[in-house]
Amino acid sequence: MTRWHVDAAGQAHPPADPAARIVSLVPSLTELLFDLGLGAQVVGRTHYCIHPADRVGAVPSLGGTKKIRLDRLRALAPTHALVNVDETPRALAEAIADLGVRVVVTHPDSPLDNPPLYRLVGGLFGADAAAESLCHRFAAARRGVAGRNWPRRRVLYLIWRAPWMTVSPDTYVARTLALVGWQVAGDGHGPRYPEVTMEDALAAGLDLVLFATEPFRFAAADVAAFRAAHPHGPPARLIDGEMVCWYGSRAIAGLAYLARFAAGDDAPAAPSDGTAAQRLTGVITPST
Repeated sequence: MTRWHVDAAGQAHPPADPAARIVSLVPSLTELLFDLGLGAQVVGRTHYCIHPADRVGAVPSLGGTKKIRLDRLRALAPTHALVNVDETPRALAEAIADLGVRVVVTHPDSPLDNPPLYRLVGGLFGADAAAESLCHRFAAARRGVAGRNWPRRRVLYLIWRAPWMTVSPDTYVARTLALVGWQVAGDGHGPRYPEVTMEDALAAGLDLVLFATEPFRFAAADVAAFRAAHPHGPPARLIDGEMVCWYGSRAIAGLAYLARFAAGDDAPAAPSDGTAAQRLTGVITPST
């Protein structure tokens, strides 16, 4: 019996033909495709799909994550397009489907959603063995984090400036930080990516302020400015946003990075190379 693969929108997909042509509109999924050994089948990507840096440049870019050149996509004759609930506008996903392209919807909402994601993409495109290898590596990385007794800390994770924006507890980022005992500020009853005032945030009993390198490209100068403006405030640190908010295969290295970071390793965070693609508002509603 042929096994079909159900995506995050509840849509069942048959196994793809070995000659499938894939467009990925999500940077972390583009990287995952290459790490599954499917790079030769990736025929289109976004400007923000920058990993793997030594290979992805050969794949034609279609535009951003919110708006692409549909005429260019059509010319590439893809059979499949990978999209994401939080990053792909519903209207764009529907327009792609109207071109006869099979749209595969993803929605990792927690680090634990990564193994099912590996199996969905790997199973759909005939890379089951590679997917299982990633699952084993992820499990080992997670054990490396879960096997430690992390002190509880309340943190403000900043993703944008002017206005200041953070993440709520029901996001992938917050659930990743929770693996090292860090609780993000906020009650989870408002927007997933709420605006905050720094004064109100600092009054909330924070233990740490984190400046992420994406989607806004915070840098060491921003941390220094915060420290100067709030000399009696909580400690502030720059954190590699890719390692915390990217799901897919990068999450494996991301867990190891987060464990080192939480333990006090202040190795400089790698600056984002313009990957402001992990966007902020959910636009596709899963049917399940």
